[in-house]
Amino acid sequence: MRFLDVKTDFAFKKVFGSEGSKDILLSFINAVIHFDGHKIDTLEIIDPYQIPLIEGMKDSYVDVKARLDDGTYVIIEMQVLNVEGLEQRILYNAAKSYSTQIVRGEKYASLMPVVALTLTDFIMFKDFEDVRSEYRMKEVKHLTEYNGDLRLVFYELPKFSKNVLELETLEDKWLYFVKESGGLEVKPVSLSSIPEIEHALDIANEAGLSCHELEMQQKRRDFIILQRGSIEKAKTDGLLEGEAKGLIKGEAKGRVEATNAIVKRMKKRGISTDEIVEVTGLSVDEIEKILNETKILEINKIRNSNF
Repeated sequence: MRFLDVKTDFAFKKVFGSEGSKDILLSFINAVIHFDGHKIDTLEIIDPYQIPLIEGMKDSYVDVKARLDDGTYVIIEMQVLNVEGLEQRILYNAAKSYSTQIVRGEKYASLMPVVALTLTDFIMFKDFEDVRSEYRMKEVKHLTEYNGDLRLVFYELPKFSKNVLELETLEDKWLYFVKESGGLEVKPVSLSSIPEIEHALDIANEAGLSCHELEMQQKRRDFIILQRGSIEKAKTDGLLEGEAKGLIKGEAKGRVEATNAIVKRMKKRGISTDEIVEVTGLSVDEIEKILNETKILEINKIRNSNF
């Protein structure tokens, strides 16, 4: 028995954002977002998962969006790579979800709270060891809250170190599922005893997926591996310090270098241009430009060696 690695955007949206996933998402949200004793009973998944939307790999950065029974909007994102401008994008998505609720002439008092929940497969905040962190607008001196309408909640999965025998709370069990699902070979009793997690495991079970869905999951996983491999190669090859830092931190120049390296490696492996387009989200023109620039550099290198 094999399960999807739900840390990929494709699998995460399928498990938590499908039309039939309301019970899963409801249990997950109640476990990881603290509502001051209030429990959410119902929700609506906005823009539920559909396989055609995943095909080009350019769907929204927000993996799942839901509206809760108290009117609160929750936007959930799973991030496996520390990309350029991530912190700003999270804040932007939250602010956009807040500001676009009303149109001109409507009352500001009708705005509903927004919670941006972000799970990362890397350490984002190095100043503390807490798995969970939350940010709100507060007065600088007295730390009184402004109004609580915008909440940014983060879970850094590498900081979660409990094994399957140490899971106590529902929060623990959901975090373990998200972090470890791709390596499971059986359903752990401590997880499958929770009906909603049992349902999530059933959706993530590769045996129930179509050939197309399995292919998309594999391509997305390969793309992530290649990106990470390019970052490690940049470090070991001794690139210029600025370029290496760019790759590690996901800065613009570094991301271009990493993407170019991935395209070249995929082409050398005999992967077709159409498949590279599907996996990377680049256009045919962009890919051809990268490959042509590589050819020009190789030609110039040969010419220079002949002099």
